[in-house]
Amino acid sequence: MSQTKHLERVAIVGASGRIGGAFAEELLKTGKHTVTAITRPESQGTLPEGVKAVQVNYDDEESIVSALKGQEFLIITLSVTAPAEVHTKLVKAAGKAGVPYIMPNVYGLDIENKALCGSHPYAAQALQKLAEVESVGASYVVLVCGYWYEWSLALGEPWFGFEIKKRTVTFFDDGKTRINGSTWPQCGRALAALLSLPESGSSPSLSDWKNKPLYIDSFKFSQRDILDSLHRVLGTTDKDWEITYQPTDERFKEGLEELKQGERRGLAKAMYARVFFPNGDGDYESNRGLANDVLGLKKDDLDESTKRAVEMVEAGWSPFIPQVKF
Repeated sequence: MSQTKHLERVAIVGASGRIGGAFAEELLKTGKHTVTAITRPESQGTLPEGVKAVQVNYDDEESIVSALKGQEFLIITLSVTAPAEVHTKLVKAAGKAGVPYIMPNVYGLDIENKALCGSHPYAAQALQKLAEVESVGASYVVLVCGYWYEWSLALGEPWFGFEIKKRTVTFFDDGKTRINGSTWPQCGRALAALLSLPESGSSPSLSDWKNKPLYIDSFKFSQRDILDSLHRVLGTTDKDWEITYQPTDERFKEGLEELKQGERRGLAKAMYARVFFPNGDGDYESNRGLANDVLGLKKDDLDESTKRAVEMVEAGWSPFIPQVKF
């Protein structure tokens, strides 16, 4: 079967952010793509060098449609605080512009794990975003990368259970359940490799993942592995840390209850506890396999990734405040 060319014109919403920036930088490194950042006039983010910026008004659909005409792949990365209707507006505009492929703002969740999706607090919203893409006649590709490692480790106790500055950790169950996860650079490399494949034809090609998840990771790890990595990075031992334990089912229910009471961190607590259930739901590598080898992705170094998270914490990083990249 003959193969078609790879896609060349890629648009990114959120190219000045962590994951969007990683996508843009790795796409540009290939020399095979033109990358357009879809931005708003009030945006103060810094775009990677070589990215073309086009300003749009989210309340003016025609401005978005005009910006997306001729684009072959739209990547949507939005802040956790972005209103849900923004994603809907972008997808509808992409459909009217004739964009054939969309990577929706759904990262990490194993959408084919029905048991996980049946109780995961973010699943309904994520699956709705996939339905939106299909409703406009476009095809989606979902990047299943697990939780972002540096982000999750640096954010604090409700996420991976660690407070690095305080030297405290809450182990979920015994802390030894292993899950898959990825770094931002690995996600960028995965996307760049995917979009460097022919669009269709003999496998591997982009169309192999049309309306399907793309499973990748940086490494598989447990909380115990994280703490051991922190010891190597910081020069500490268990004696330097306060270690407590909490059953995952208890933590999951606790997080949901906090969310009901309006505590946003309850969502993180429930989401992360859920993938650390000892039933293996967070280990999609064993259940689904990975595309790492097909895409030519090497595993990341756990300690180097941990070191970046430590540096983020020491610099006072927050996902809600633009700061220097790591």
